[in-house]
Amino acid sequence: MGDTLGLMTVTSFPDTEIMVRIDEDVRGRDIFIVQPTCPPVNENLVELLVIMDAFKRASPSRMTVVLPYYGYARQDRKDVGRVPITAKLVANLLTSAGADRILALDLHAAQIQGFFDIPVDHLHAGPVLNEYVRSLNLAPSDYVLLSPDEGSIKKTLTYQKKLGGSIAIVDKRRSSATETNQANLIGASLEGKTVFIFDDMISTAGSVVGAANVAKRNGAKEIYVLATHGVLCGNAIERLRDAPIKEIVVTDSIPLPPEKQLPKIRVQSVAALLAEGIRRIHHDESVSKLFS
Repeated sequence: MGDTLGLMTVTSFPDTEIMVRIDEDVRGRDIFIVQPTCPPVNENLVELLVIMDAFKRASPSRMTVVLPYYGYARQDRKDVGRVPITAKLVANLLTSAGADRILALDLHAAQIQGFFDIPVDHLHAGPVLNEYVRSLNLAPSDYVLLSPDEGSIKKTLTYQKKLGGSIAIVDKRRSSATETNQANLIGASLEGKTVFIFDDMISTAGSVVGAANVAKRNGAKEIYVLATHGVLCGNAIERLRDAPIKEIVVTDSIPLPPEKQLPKIRVQSVAALLAEGIRRIHHDESVSKLFS
């Protein structure tokens, strides 16, 4: 954006409580707080809430929270009895802490926008990932877009509209909260084709590695995995290291620490995308144009 960062001090007391001080006058200013609530999720979320409270008490004209990654997004419904809908709780916390609007990137479920009673601008990293695919200079007839499960079909179709190519689907059956079994392949043949697996996030990597194994068994020549959020928790790094995947492409919506950096991982920046969203919000311009 060609601007400087605001001045703020964030420290912790000896008892680990968070202390925030804004080091410049923000009265009447348009404030944008950029904070992914990624692991450690609870620490980053509480830090964000404390920062928001500090700003709210400093009388800005408007406060927009920019969430490159929305923690707790997967807890968006009651799939069994007596469980919370934590994605809604987080929305309530952000609203109560003083947010006037939210700018989010690739929410796990687009319906989370409806959990807020304030405006939400929901950006997608598709243009960034699509540009990487185009940089490989492959003909659409040479590749197949593979959905790692039935729930990702709509997302994969969205990418196909921009990139072309054929579509295939992995029939995934979840055996527990952390374990999945990939069974059958539905759709186009993968024999001798380059395969692109798109997902919104790579968490434990069970789904994408399982899909990659299915693709390899069905004759795929090369396999690429592309996702917006590289959560990479649990034994994800070990799974990805051993998987038959040529490259894993993630964005910088979540910082990638040194211990999670594999030679096959490529990080693409979403800074320009978020900056344009911030600029348009500040100047009261249409953000929906970024969707196309």
